[in-house]
Parts: sequence; C-alpha cells; structure tokens
Amino acid sequence: MKDTRQIETERLRNKLWRTFHEACSRYSLLTDGDRVLIGLSGGKDSLLLLEEMGRQAKIHVPHIETMAVHIRVKERPYSSDLAYLEQSCQEAGVRFHVIDTEIGNEEKKDPCFLCSWYRRKALLKAAEESQCNKIALGHHKDDAVETLLMNLIYQGSFCAIPPMLQLDKMPLTWIRPLCLTEEKDILRYAQLRDYKQQIKLCPFEKESSRARAKQLIQELSAWNPDIRSSLWGAMENIKSDYLPHTGKSTTTQKS
Repeated sequence: MKDTRQIETERLRNKLWRTFHEACSRYSLLTDGDRVLIGLSGGKDSLLLLEEMGRQAKIHVPHIETMAVHIRVKERPYSSDLAYLEQSCQEAGVRFHVIDTEIGNEEKKDPCFLCSWYRRKALLKAAEESQCNKIALGHHKDDAVETLLMNLIYQGSFCAIPPMLQLDKMPLTWIRPLCLTEEKDILRYAQLRDYKQQIKLCPFEKESSRARAKQLIQELSAWNPDIRSSLWGAMENIKSDYLPHTGKSTTTQKS
C-alpha cells in the first residue's frame, strides 16, 4: 500500500507531466524527428526537464532523440555532482556530455549576463556539432514573469522569454517545455524525489536582478495569488513582436 509521500509524489508528477504536455502541444515545441539537446545545469528545473524529456522520448509520439549537455564555466565557482548528473541521465535514457568553456579576460558590468552568454554559445556549438535542431532549457513560468518585470523596469519593454525562439542565423530553435509549470511545484517535486542540490551555487544568485524580481512577484502575490498566470496571460494577449503562439520573437532573450 502506498504511503502519503508516494501518493503526493505520484499526483504531483502527473500534474507536472500534464503541464509539460500542455506547453508542448500549445506552442508546438516538439515534432516528429526532432533531435533535442537538453541544457542540464544540475538545478531542480533542469533535472525535471531531463526527466520529462526522457519520458517523452520513450513514448515515440512524436519520435524524438535526446542528449544532455552540462556546461562548466572556468571563471565561475558553482559546480554540480557530475556522477549524479550522469546517473540521472542513465535513468532517463539520455546521453550525457560535459563541456568546458571560459570567459577569458572579457569584462562586463553584469556577471550573470556574461556567464549566460558563454554558456549559450557553448550549447549552440554543441547542438550544431551533434546535428540537433532544438535546444531545450528549463525555464518555468516564474522565470518568464520575472523576466517580464526585469524588462519593464530596466529596459522599458514589455517582453519575456518565449516558449519557442527560432534563430535567424542558425537552423536551431530554443524551446522551453516547462514554461507553463510553476516553480513551487518543481520545488516540492524536487524535495519528494530527493533531487541532489548543486555542490556549490552561483555566488551572484542572491544578489541578481532576477532575485529582486522574484521578491517583487512574491509581494504582488499578496494582491493576487494568481499573479503569475495573470502576467503570463498578459504576455500572450498583447499585440507586439512577442508572439509565443507562433514560436517567433524579435525581442532580446534574457538569462
């Protein structure tokens, strides 16, 4: 007989699976024949993405192939347990690769932007060399609405990270299958599944603009507990260059 924890885990897993499929269906994120590179940072979001993509690949409808890539940036002290990531990939039935990159002597005011930029360059190169046509990232709904607020406050623009972004200069597409999933559900699932935390977290994590945007969302939740869905709905309804239902965007991506 299942205990309370097992029942909660199963119910939450089914909920997360439904939102994953809703996102894939609503925004046409996966199609038959896709070769998908999964960005595996080692955080809870990417571990859930790995689990969901591995499960999807085993269903064969649509038929997709997957591989996971973990990027290590020489100048950044955060680190993950590579043995654990490899084990997670084996359980998901996904090939695992580790790639090292470095920023060098280049300097920027925003260390988060610089780190994100070089990690994305490494992912793009890995996808091209592996003949993947899509790169899946673990951004969830909270990431999207936080980016929206960051762009409003710092850039004066109403845009956020889209579920799908087709690149103009390369035959590659960024996809975010967790875009309809709320972070609180991922956090609880990670606790129930005993996901291992990263060995050392990013030193800028608690001081970033995203951390401040996350705090603002929490404060706005006191006005409207469903604030995340409201902001997401606003992004879908506004008539601008941000068109998530077509998978095309001319807006600038934010990390």
